[in-house]
Amino acid sequence: MRLLVAGGDRVDAGKTTFSVGLLASLRRDGYAPVGFKPRAGNDYWFDHDDFRNSVDAGRLYGKDAQKLAATSAGDVEPETVNPVHRLWRPTPGKTGLLGESGRTFLVDRVTGGDGPEFVVNADAEADGLLPDEAVRSLPLADATRVGTVPEFNEVMRDRHVPAAERLARRVTATETSVVESYGDIAVPLSGVSFDAVAVVEPGRARIYDADRYLKAREAASGGPREGRLEEYVDSVVELIQPLSTVGLPALGSEARGNPERIADAYADAYDALVDPVRR
Repeated sequence: MRLLVAGGDRVDAGKTTFSVGLLASLRRDGYAPVGFKPRAGNDYWFDHDDFRNSVDAGRLYGKDAQKLAATSAGDVEPETVNPVHRLWRPTPGKTGLLGESGRTFLVDRVTGGDGPEFVVNADAEADGLLPDEAVRSLPLADATRVGTVPEFNEVMRDRHVPAAERLARRVTATETSVVESYGDIAVPLSGVSFDAVAVVEPGRARIYDADRYLKAREAASGGPREGRLEEYVDSVVELIQPLSTVGLPALGSEARGNPERIADAYADAYDALVDPVRR
């Protein structure tokens, strides 16, 4: 069984909370699920505690991947279920290397065939933007440096794309998998089929037939972000109707930190997602 959790909002849709509770719910039912997040990122300033927690151990990952790994069955590491993690830093009034306004990427961690590999923004390094903690704790001396978009695109072809392909193979080989998308990207992995899809946003989860969702994703085009290589959730769901829409209650921080409590609170949504697959 392969389940996709996508976000109806660009930010704070509740995907990770929903995914973690889903993993706990599946484990209750006797499954051995693994949660995956193909891409993730955090910000040195806004997510500083999360940054320190990983970097102080000589690693680079975010709290979403950590939660998914911790709730998955078996011995799972964040870097394994999340092959690409990007560290950002605010740069007010400046445009970053990749064209981002007010922030720039500092370091990518890409899980290669032999373990983590790092890609450093050479311009950010030259400007003194790399955090001292990262320089001390991460193996950046031998990391690949990029200073232009063409250089970065070449590195992505050599590092990021193969990492995504390896993850796709692992997701397909895993008997029960939950794949959490990033941002409001409709489908985060190529070459993977799914059995059911949940689009999550504050207050509700919309459940979709996976075949119809993937066909709509292929047909989706137009809109304010036309021309991107990735399709967005809003472009997909406007073409199809959900099988059901289930309300999601608001949860306090204590409940959100407890997968079993999430599983209880969102039980109706999980039943609506999984029951049609079981039939």
